[in-house]
Formats: sequence, C-alpha cells, structure tokens
Amino acid sequence: MSKYRQRGYMDSDRESQGPKPQSRSQAAPQAKPLSKNEHREGPRSPKMMAFGEASKCTACGAKAPPNINVDSSCPKCNADLHSCRQCTHFDPGARLECNQSIPARIVNKHARNECELFATRIVVERETSSGPPTGARDAFAKLFKK
Repeated sequence: MSKYRQRGYMDSDRESQGPKPQSRSQAAPQAKPLSKNEHREGPRSPKMMAFGEASKCTACGAKAPPNINVDSSCPKCNADLHSCRQCTHFDPGARLECNQSIPARIVNKHARNECELFATRIVVERETSSGPPTGARDAFAKLFKK
C-alpha cells in the first residue's frame, strides 16, 4: 500500500473524481458548459497582450523614427541614431563588436558613423492601452485590480 493511498490524504480531491474510462473509443466526449469551480482538461488559451515592433533610442529609450538616415538624431535626447548601438548587427561579444565582416573597427559605438551595413534595430514590446496612473493610490489600485 502506497503512502498516497492512505485514508485522509487528499480525500476531498479523490471523492470529486469519478471512475476513469478505460479507453478513448469507449468514452464519448460530452460538451457541457463548465461552471466557475470546474476545471477543463488541456491548456488554457492565454490572455496575452498585443505585441508591437518599434525602434527605440539606445540612450534614452524614446521611440525613434522607423527610417533612420545618416544624419538622424533622437527627438528627445538628441543622440545620434545612425550608430553601432542602434544597429541590428551590433554584438559586444563578436569580433570588432559586429556580426558582419567590417573592414575596420569603429571605436566609438555611440557616435554617428557612415557604415554601409547599418540596419535599424527593431525591438518587440507589449502594447498597453492604459495610460499612466494619476497618483500613488491609483497606481496601487491598478496593481491589484482583476
């Protein structure tokens, strides 16, 4: 006798379960609406937020324009956007800190450059519809709101 079959161990769960069918062919699935307390079998469909793609400034995090030219700068902090830090190929662990084969190392990764291989880095972020809370109490209430 297993210790989990002893009397008193999870009796409430064992009583709620009925006899299980022997095979799938013998048991015909019945579609019935589930009450709030019943659990359905299988994974639940996620209630995920929408995701969107955007280009962001690496210096301040503000949204950058999708088409970056050589002379583009951030509208918020005035940082150069056509730089190695804004590029898709930038990788601090790679040789010359770039995934592409570049002819020479670019020393200042934050400064504007005229690299031919530049591709704007696109980040995926959650899109939220609620605005910022007006006060600390509202922020606390929104935190625990269902």
